[in-house]
Amino acid sequence: MMTFLYHRATSIADAIDALGTTGARPLGGGTDLIPQIREALAAPRALVDLRRIPESTSITWHDDGSASIGASVRLSHLATHARLAEFFPLLSESCAAVGSEALRNMGTLGGNLCQRPRCWYYRHGFSCHKSGGDTCPAVAGENQYHAILGAGPCVAVHPSDPAVALTALDATIHLVGPTGERGVPITDFFVSPTTRMDQETVLAPGEIVTRITLPAAAAGGWQRYDKVTQRAAWDFALVSLAACKRRDGDVRLVLGGVAAFPWRVTDSIEEDVASGGLSEDDIETLGNRALYDAVPLERNAYKVDLAATLLRRAISWLAER
Repeated sequence: MMTFLYHRATSIADAIDALGTTGARPLGGGTDLIPQIREALAAPRALVDLRRIPESTSITWHDDGSASIGASVRLSHLATHARLAEFFPLLSESCAAVGSEALRNMGTLGGNLCQRPRCWYYRHGFSCHKSGGDTCPAVAGENQYHAILGAGPCVAVHPSDPAVALTALDATIHLVGPTGERGVPITDFFVSPTTRMDQETVLAPGEIVTRITLPAAAAGGWQRYDKVTQRAAWDFALVSLAACKRRDGDVRLVLGGVAAFPWRVTDSIEEDVASGGLSEDDIETLGNRALYDAVPLERNAYKVDLAATLLRRAISWLAER
């Protein structure tokens, strides 16, 4: 049985100090870290619990209409928060789509954004790029749940639902570490496997996510989150889509389950949707055009059709607004 030290941080400064201990890892809800330990993918010497840091568990609304969400806020709270559902329903709907009720009650927003890939090769001890190997067994193996866009050399997809919604909402991720605080646009927070293999975010050693800011420009308008899973519940997305049309008319379309990070559809397609006046043929063409760069593997070509269908459905819905 593994043993480790446990420290309940009382402030951000306390957490950063404790994380300076060799082998220390931050702990949120533990819904990913505990499986990592069980699967021998993590062996922390100390766990630093972030859930009792006051500013990490609150939602703050600002006079300009923006909102800041502490990284330790539970997904279940975000899924049922009335004001969030009114102004940022994309985030509420994406949090409600995460796993089971038990997982939502335990999982935190920051932890969900920072979870590791759920590829079964990586999770079950196979030699792969993520585990330090020089091959990706999924490329020629069981790849039905893997990437169709931006893939390679690792083809695992990012499993977070809220990450897809937050990308469409132009969120900023706030980080604190030994060298201070910085804000990172969510489009820069996730890294491609072509950049690095040992992690999926720009977090530096000793850094933690402290809060997520949603800009006022993204509040309101028309927002929806769609998710297709193999099972009715408790499952990761085969394909998901965050779609919104802002009050100023700008459109955002972001796919999940298709790449190593939330995949934003090209600006030109979003601009065409925002321009309006689309016929059924136009909508069909735009949905297909968004997947022109898809390179499916042997077993996951169905994702191209699923993604195109979700896009056509969302574009049609937005076109009516």
